[in-house]
Amino acid sequence: MGRVRRYGKGADIWRPEDRADRIYFLRRGQIVVMSGDSEGNEVIMQVIERGEPFGELCFCSPEKGLRLTIGRAVVESEVLEITYRDFVSYLQKNTEALMDFTYTLCERLSEMKLRVGVLAHRGAEGRLGRLLLQLAAPPGQQHTEGTNEVTLHIGHEELAKMAAMNRSHVSVTMGKLRRRGLVRYERNRPLVVDIPALTAYLSDS
Repeated sequence: MGRVRRYGKGADIWRPEDRADRIYFLRRGQIVVMSGDSEGNEVIMQVIERGEPFGELCFCSPEKGLRLTIGRAVVESEVLEITYRDFVSYLQKNTEALMDFTYTLCERLSEMKLRVGVLAHRGAEGRLGRLLLQLAAPPGQQHTEGTNEVTLHIGHEELAKMAAMNRSHVSVTMGKLRRRGLVRYERNRPLVVDIPALTAYLSDS
């Protein structure tokens, strides 16, 4: 139905001025979808993992509409690119695929509503803490009972872009959370979030 495309680290899959006339599925690597804030800084709106579709929310104005966002490869990535017309034609003939895709869109909408709630917090600890909780237990995925800690493979730079904060502010805030025992991280090691402890701390705050 589509064709495979490969992108190097840091390469743009689309730019804001590009047509919204195709959908993508990530075969390997990692993709972020970004927008810009009022000061021209890039803000990460979505992090796409292997097997996930992306670029689909522009279907409200297919083919003639523009992206208005940036799709970028975080690492060397491989994607399947399908035109809007071919994908819609496939969904019209495959009810099961249509239901799966609709469920995916519902998850994305729920995720976006949570992200808006994160960005609505003015305090750095509240905003960053709630972002960590959202990343640790995204919509549609349940936190495993009895497991207090979740590992996140994300750095301060990515957190800053997702929380619409500057890098130094994120580093200072993460240091405070670490001293309180709510998160653990070291250089060249993944970030570990204590879900119950962080949830309780934010609730008390």
